[in-house]
Amino acid sequence: MDATTGLTVGTTSASGGDWRWRVPAGLPSSLYRAEFAEAAEPVYFVVRAQAPDRGGRMLVVVPFMTWQAYNRIGEPGAGLYLSEQPDRAFRVSFDRPGGGPAGFWEDRFYRWVRTAGYAADFCSDVDLHAATAGLAGYPLLVVAGHVEYWTWQMRDAVESFTAAGGNVAFLGGNTCWWQARLEDGGRTLVCYRDALADPVAATDPARTTVEWSAEPVSRPENSMTGVSFRAGGGCWQRQEVMAEVGYTARFAGHWVFAGTGLRDGDEFARGAVGYETDAAQFEEVAGVPLATGRDGGPRSLVILATADLTGWRDYGQGGHATMAIFQRGRGTVFNAATVNWGNRLDDPVVDRITRNVLDRLARPGTGEEWQPVGAAPDVRALTTGGERLFAATGDGTLLHREFHAQNLPWRPVLRGPRVVGLAGSREAHHDRPVELYGLAEDGWILSRPPVTGPAGWRRLCPAVPGAVAIAVVFQGIFVATADGLLWHAALADLAGRPGHVPAATGDQAGAGAEPGAEPDPDPGPVTWTPSGDAGGAVALAAMSGRLFAVDGEGRLRTRAGTVAPAPWTTLGAAGDAVALCAHAGRLVAGTADGRLVWRNVVAPGGG
Repeated sequence: MDATTGLTVGTTSASGGDWRWRVPAGLPSSLYRAEFAEAAEPVYFVVRAQAPDRGGRMLVVVPFMTWQAYNRIGEPGAGLYLSEQPDRAFRVSFDRPGGGPAGFWEDRFYRWVRTAGYAADFCSDVDLHAATAGLAGYPLLVVAGHVEYWTWQMRDAVESFTAAGGNVAFLGGNTCWWQARLEDGGRTLVCYRDALADPVAATDPARTTVEWSAEPVSRPENSMTGVSFRAGGGCWQRQEVMAEVGYTARFAGHWVFAGTGLRDGDEFARGAVGYETDAAQFEEVAGVPLATGRDGGPRSLVILATADLTGWRDYGQGGHATMAIFQRGRGTVFNAATVNWGNRLDDPVVDRITRNVLDRLARPGTGEEWQPVGAAPDVRALTTGGERLFAATGDGTLLHREFHAQNLPWRPVLRGPRVVGLAGSREAHHDRPVELYGLAEDGWILSRPPVTGPAGWRRLCPAVPGAVAIAVVFQGIFVATADGLLWHAALADLAGRPGHVPAATGDQAGAGAEPGAEPDPDPGPVTWTPSGDAGGAVALAAMSGRLFAVDGEGRLRTRAGTVAPAPWTTLGAAGDAVALCAHAGRLVAGTADGRLVWRNVVAPGGG
């Protein structure tokens, strides 16, 4: 019987314990259940895809190791549980009755993925271990439910998959908590949970069967999953409390929440959080959760939702749950971070989020898509200074925030002249220090230190008439003009200019000068050299000796940052970007509808 659809696919007669059933040719990849007239325990098995068309398909992994670990729970010497009982088994065989779903945490998702119309193939976790899953080539691996036991080879397979551009959706919790080994040709599951008891600890410490984050293994699972049960919660002593808890949305503007109607602070997925959850260590920054990375997880982790489960210490383990997403290698990893996620797919919001994740990550060639990283209301220009983003708004306010994928808030730096373009230098050249440069509405190039404290704009030199965008490449300033031309001024020509404090008017008074500063003499004009066409630029950025532009047709373009004219090439769509900057291999844009987004310069393999 197909366990995902309930359809019977074959019958046979046999007696005794030594018999075989030939899998019919062409049987679809799925999870199957063999039931016996005179036996209490069914047998589950997976049929792998024979020659799948993997474009747009996903691969769903079935956790036979975890099911076997919970088989015969509580029977002395027969099961790996209870986990700290001295009479627990250290080694259990697949060649025994039982070993089916341990708690039915996965069953609902397996049936849902069929009825929802997704093209999904199935493999077992043993297939991942043995490299027989055919993982390479699938755009998406789905790890749903309770997949607690992982071998070293399983982790290597999944981490190599994401490094090469594969995407992973973890739709479960307590994921990859214990390292296990397979022995006896893959028929024996080994997990001592005790380094002193495991004989391998003395000869191959990295393969010791303890928690992945514990010594002597010290390979934290959250480097792969983003989150960990170590910071998570559990309510195994009173599972009914799951009905009292939901997630709180913390980044409702992310595509994961598209179509849900959620706003930051809204609760959702009540009943889906538990019975075990995973979490990242995080700190609240102006009301926004920011992963610390101190727990071994990626500092680039984006926390989408949180649940405070510290009260669960009365029922199992107090902690948190953090739904999250991050880029790992060239792939994207999403983590729902709760075992019971699949059992609440009847909740419209849980259903919508799951569809958003699968639709996006199972689609090949999505690497050029921009990722949301926060809000950018009324932003006219962007640049970076060190590890900070700076933005200029329409009223002349200069803002700053950390360069991070989390939706961190902007904070004001100063109110000054209105600027239409921003740029930043990476290093000092020709007596010009590292600076921020602004292209003011009145046609002047401005400069100031790249700091968040008091330091006003100073006039540096007049720009070319009609300038609309600015970028700094190595030893020069480029500006694009409204008539489609690109111009260059050498920083050497600006050596020794301290800058000229512009006259302040109205509510800008005092914003352009440091306390006690006297206006410098008018610095006068500078020589601008034509550098060819501007590629239709309405916004400019620079990185690694290269110019980037958003043009009036919504294209993202690039060319070499040379004074001599150079051809422009198109990298992809810029969407509705109105501001652009570049830093650390990423392009960051502010959009017309007030979003802050970024993408890799070299498009990753997915997400």
